[in-house]
Amino acid sequence: MENIRERTKELKADANLRVPGLLVIDTPGHESFTNLRSRGSGLCDIAILVIDIMHGLEPQTIESLNLLKMRHTPFVVALNKVDRLYGWKARQNAPIRTALKQQSKDVQNEFEHRLSQIITELKEQGLNSELYYRNKEVRKYVSIVPTSAISGEGVPDLLLLLIQSTQKLMEERLMYISEVQCTVLEVKVIEGLGTTIDVILINGVLHEGDQIVVCGMQGPIVTNIRALLTPHPMKELRIKGSYQHHKELKAAQGIKITAQGLEHAIAGTQLHVVGPDDDLEDLKDEAMQDMKNVMSRIDKTGEGVCVQASTLGSLEALLEFLKSPAVSIPVSGINIGPVHKKDIMRSSVMLEKKKKEYAAILAFDVKVTPEARELADELGVKIFMADIIYHLFDQFKAYVDNIKEEKKKESAEEAVFPCVLKILPNCVFNKKDPIIVGVDILEGIARVGTPLCVPTKEYVEIGRIASIEINHKAVDSAKKGQQVAMKIIGNSPEEAQKMIGRHFEVEDELVSHVTRRSIDILKENYRDDLSLEDWKFVLKLKKLFKIP
Repeated sequence: MENIRERTKELKADANLRVPGLLVIDTPGHESFTNLRSRGSGLCDIAILVIDIMHGLEPQTIESLNLLKMRHTPFVVALNKVDRLYGWKARQNAPIRTALKQQSKDVQNEFEHRLSQIITELKEQGLNSELYYRNKEVRKYVSIVPTSAISGEGVPDLLLLLIQSTQKLMEERLMYISEVQCTVLEVKVIEGLGTTIDVILINGVLHEGDQIVVCGMQGPIVTNIRALLTPHPMKELRIKGSYQHHKELKAAQGIKITAQGLEHAIAGTQLHVVGPDDDLEDLKDEAMQDMKNVMSRIDKTGEGVCVQASTLGSLEALLEFLKSPAVSIPVSGINIGPVHKKDIMRSSVMLEKKKKEYAAILAFDVKVTPEARELADELGVKIFMADIIYHLFDQFKAYVDNIKEEKKKESAEEAVFPCVLKILPNCVFNKKDPIIVGVDILEGIARVGTPLCVPTKEYVEIGRIASIEINHKAVDSAKKGQQVAMKIIGNSPEEAQKMIGRHFEVEDELVSHVTRRSIDILKENYRDDLSLEDWKFVLKLKKLFKIP
């Protein structure tokens, strides 16, 4: 707290600081803060959303914003990189208003211009925002603090705003309770220590030797704390180096725990301490509850993509996104951590099921081992990697669209679109192979390659549409209501013999000859190419041709 007082002394707000300190979690790799479910209290009490003043809202910013809105997490905006404004004069660690006053008029104007652009972008996302010292309604408007991570301007303002906001708006939530509340942030292998877990202790006390239960990929992990480690004061937990050893630690702080059997621990889940009156089996079930909730989202048909993420929180966020109606991608398997050969083998099952588009792994913020990549290339499994969910979706969607186009090309000859044609009077230009006529399309879609028959003359087959012209211009297809010139060529010697006036009359309607197979191909590859009206017409043709 002394550090915070020192950094904020120029803002003259010393008397109001009652919070014992701040524990800051840098979240790019720590998606577990989205996993807010620990008995009604969140892992983070307040969030800082960093926006680059030069670039505004980027896809990952919007993604973070949506997660914060979804979880109802209060937050402030750090409008970073003000030092990049042209002509900015740095003033080390100064309050932002002091720094802004010392800038030239041009710099101040550019700052105001960029600030108003970002306020507009936030409005587009459904959020009202204002510079924190102009913000009169903190409950309705998000506070924006301009900062520079390089020269430190605005950082005192940000520290003070965080403390004042938490004291004012969430004093009850910040009260300490003795019941242990602890979340696993990361699972790491550290040289000399083995597999360790970085945890955030939100409430309660941890002791060296405590028996703990953690959620694991292969079931609950029951082990004893071998060592409780923390970095030296004002250092980061993730930076390698020497650690301080402790016999016990009280909330709230970040702790590195060493213990046996943590290899399969899952980041983003709760850590439970076994007390003298606790039932171990109950705690095991409780520890695995997080995993059960996620497993319930897997597609029961066994068809779908495989999804891998770095933490349970990011896995949940990704599954939530894939399940949304706008996306709707089925998931057949999940995993946490790097992509290994066994994950490729599991995904390759989709190739056996003739579901090439689902023989894919969506890897969110995780690495792929060289052996896994080699096997994926060999088996034909696609791996999509990204650290932004939307990018992952865009890559996969482009891949699926490509496969659909390939399938369409392969099945184009067998696909028969439904149509009914009426020969126009005085528009018979050739009666026999090739039959050349002017027609009115009464129903459906006429496409080049469609086989035609005459139901009123015992379903006599007369050939396939070889070409279509509208106003002397060749087209591939024509829809209901259009009048076109059409050439029909016999597909076999029998069809080539068919003649207008002998085998059928000008008054007879010509209908596309659909089969069970052609309807299945339409359903599989051309579902979106037909309107609801066209599909209703397909049902009529099914009855006409007595297709089961």
